[in-house]
Amino acid sequence: MQDEPIDPFNGDPSDPAASLDDIGDADESEPLTEAERQDVLEDLSDLEIYQALLSPTGIRGLVIECEDCHEPHYFDWDLLRGNLRHLLSSGRPRVHEPAYDPDPDHYVTWEYARGYADGVHDTLTEGTDDE
Repeated sequence: MQDEPIDPFNGDPSDPAASLDDIGDADESEPLTEAERQDVLEDLSDLEIYQALLSPTGIRGLVIECEDCHEPHYFDWDLLRGNLRHLLSSGRPRVHEPAYDPDPDHYVTWEYARGYADGVHDTLTEGTDDE
């Protein structure tokens, strides 16, 4: 007995998905550069800060404008963290689809989250610098 469905195009030279194997092989042969790895690690670190600061205000995650489909993609904190970790381990982003009917009021952009974190940091350090 087979656990997965049988591929109806198995062995067919006109298989419409045959070229996808070549794309996957090319992606695997190019690991992240050290600079790219560092960027992803910094994103993971920033994500922890953003979640700690924004979750209590009702923010569930981040919205990212997709460069491929030009649609906003809504990512909960854990899903985005998982995607970044996958990128670190495999060198490739995960296949993604837009979330189904997310409430945009519960998501902010990276830029907003960064600005919010910077504002909190500035407020906490205000008056502690030598003037």
